Formats: sequence, structure tokens, C-alpha cells
Amino acid sequence: MDWLYGVVWGLTLGFLAYISLAVLITVFQRRLIYKPDPRRTTPEDDGHDDVDVLHIPTPDGETLVAWYALAMPGQPTILYFHGNKGYVELRSDRLADLTARGFGVLMPSMRGYGGSTGRPSEATSIADAQLIYDCLRKSGVSASDIVVFGESLGTGIATQLAASRKVAALVLDSPYTAMSDLAARLYPWLPVKRMLWDQFETVHHIKRVTAPVLVVHGEADTLVPVDMGRAVYEAVAAPKTLLTYERAKHLEHLPQGSFDDVERWIEQMTAREKTPSSPVSYLHPWQPVTYAKARS
Repeated sequence: MDWLYGVVWGLTLGFLAYISLAVLITVFQRRLIYKPDPRRTTPEDDGHDDVDVLHIPTPDGETLVAWYALAMPGQPTILYFHGNKGYVELRSDRLADLTARGFGVLMPSMRGYGGSTGRPSEATSIADAQLIYDCLRKSGVSASDIVVFGESLGTGIATQLAASRKVAALVLDSPYTAMSDLAARLYPWLPVKRMLWDQFETVHHIKRVTAPVLVVHGEADTLVPVDMGRAVYEAVAAPKTLLTYERAKHLEHLPQGSFDDVERWIEQMTAREKTPSSPVSYLHPWQPVTYAKARS
């Protein structure tokens, strides 16, 4: 019977190890999802002289740091949500490309990232995105001039915002179908759907988006497979476009000219006869902001 005792003991130890690991992953799951870098830099440090830093207070007492470049007359404003690593400065090349086109850009740092206080979660990220959108509207930017852009993790935020607010268009760079689908690839032996606090169910929310949608994805993306981007694209009920780039890994398609394609698409989606907007004097209704001079 010693062998039976050994089998039972081995199964017991294995079960305890499984439960312990599952508990650890559950408790620390947000540390696995979010990789915040709290470092804070200024746009001037990165060569962006016409970009301002905004401090946006939230109703629950936190402060969000955002970089904001005013749009040139008649151009849209890109409300940009970053991914799970780094901070706004690491998107400097994208900021430079967008502003060079004359687009306005508002790039908030998620809680815990780039000087923003607090800790990130799905609920707070969506609430913050809606707050920032509403503040942008109150500053004088019309809904028809707001293009929501999300990269990687930020695609889940961008999608839910576009599903709940009127926007001109939605751009999703390397979107995932749901956070549980990504987690299941890493932990196929765990019931991740039940364990996850932050679901980010993009495929579910994208069905409520009525604005035109652009999905951009690298075909060699091993972090968020291109099949997920295609699945998100297929779930879109609104007018939609899919752009994929051969050999491009995760978020590494810029050298293949992806941003030229994205910017042309944005121009097509927002092209119409416009009149110059009134000068923007503040972004947050409770906190006036002094801007650098508008680009011309």
C-alpha cells in the first residue's frame, strides 16, 4: 500500500501547489497586467515645444497627467490611450507623427504611469477616459473632431469609450478580443475567465461602436496574435477597415509606413467642410490651463 500512499500524497501536494499558484496569480494579477513606469518627463525634454502638460483631477482624488497638443484649424484631435508598459514619452515618435500632420493629440497617462497618481484597473481606466473625453468636449472640441486611438492594452479602453461617447472614428492598434483570451494563452490550466478582475471584453463592446473603426496589426505579433485583431475586426458592425503588416511584431509596424496609412484614413474619416474652432482656453472645467501658443 506504500505506492498508493505515495500517489495520494503526490496528488495532494500537486493540488496544494496548484491552489497556491492560482491564489498568487489572482492576488497579484494586476501586477501581471499593468507594468507602470512612474517616471515623469516634460514634452520639452523630448523636443516637443508645442505640447503642454495637463493635470486633471479625478472625482476620487487622484491626478492624471496628460500631454496635449492643440489641433491646427480644421484638424481633428486624437485622444490616445497607451499600452501596459512605460509612459507617454515612449510614444514620442507617434506623437511627433500625428502632430506633424496638424492633428491635435491628447495623451493621458493611466493611473500609476508617467506621474499620474493611483493604481490602474479597468473600472478606473474607463471612468478616467470618459472624464477626459468630457473635459475635451467642454474645452470646445466637438465630438465630430475627436478620434479615439488605443494601442495594445489601451485598445480595450478606447473601445469602451467609443461605445459610450460620440466620436468621429476609432483606431485600434494591435487589439485583443478580451483580456481573458490573452490570459488563457499564458495560463491555459487556470480558469482565468472567473479569476480576472479586469475583463476588457473588446469583442463585446465593439459591437456598440457606431463610428468608423480602423484595426491595425502586425502579422508577426506574438504578444497579441493577429488573429485576435481579425476577430475584433469581424465583430465591428460599423464601417471598418483592416490593415496588417507583414513581419511586423507587436506595435513595430511604423517602419513599414503604418502611420502614413493611419493618418490618411483619419483624414478621410474626418474630411468635411469646417470652420475654425474657437480658441481653447482650458481643458478641465475645474482647473484652468495655460497653453503654449497654438501651432500655425
